[in-house]
Amino acid sequence: MTRELPEWYYDEFIQTGTDYSDKDEIQRYDRKMQKIRNINDEIQTMRTLIGLQPEDRLLEIGCGTGEFSIELSRHCKQVVALDVSEGMLEFAREKAKLRSRSNIEFIKGGFLTFEPADEPFDAVVTQLALHHLPDFWKLIALKRINSMLKVSGRFYLRDVIYSSEISDFDSFFSKLLQSIPEEVKDEMAKDYILHIKEEFSTFDWVSEGLIEKAGFRIEEVFHENGFIATYLCIKNEI
Repeated sequence: MTRELPEWYYDEFIQTGTDYSDKDEIQRYDRKMQKIRNINDEIQTMRTLIGLQPEDRLLEIGCGTGEFSIELSRHCKQVVALDVSEGMLEFAREKAKLRSRSNIEFIKGGFLTFEPADEPFDAVVTQLALHHLPDFWKLIALKRINSMLKVSGRFYLRDVIYSSEISDFDSFFSKLLQSIPEEVKDEMAKDYILHIKEEFSTFDWVSEGLIEKAGFRIEEVFHENGFIATYLCIKNEI
């Protein structure tokens, strides 16, 4: 369910970056993800890190076209999958139906608006979504995730998070854009530039401070290429 928010709350339904209300854009996104990412390896890494069990209930925030929710649903009791884009959710529901997955509930909502109706989750996962919120609201979101988890519940975060070891971002971004594979160079360069200009990715030391302030301890962290970070976090005991 979606909760009512005060007027001063950040509106996470406002479109930032790429417009994913457009069906053609959603299909393009889905094809691109299949092309540039090893989905099976990423799912296996996620499952291993969070120790997903057959009786677990899992929440995914920012499910996109549903690829991860669908595959994770094969290994747990229930998945609740959120996205702020109704277009993404429609695409994901159809994909789940085609793959005969019935233990997934797709809900329009996000970090700030989703209100769970029943018991806490065993695990929460989110990928490439938290950067849509400014830093103040990232902390609010992380605290809400903490409140939705059982004690010692697992939180898996993977996002665009810049390394504090980078000293020259002009050079870094120039090399990053030049490194895009030729077969996806035009569309990926456009996406990267839009992300850097308009979205809210932050530094690793900021993210780690926010995670710990929200009531988690960081168990494992992996950095990739200076701009992708993966965290496995455990909810602290009260």
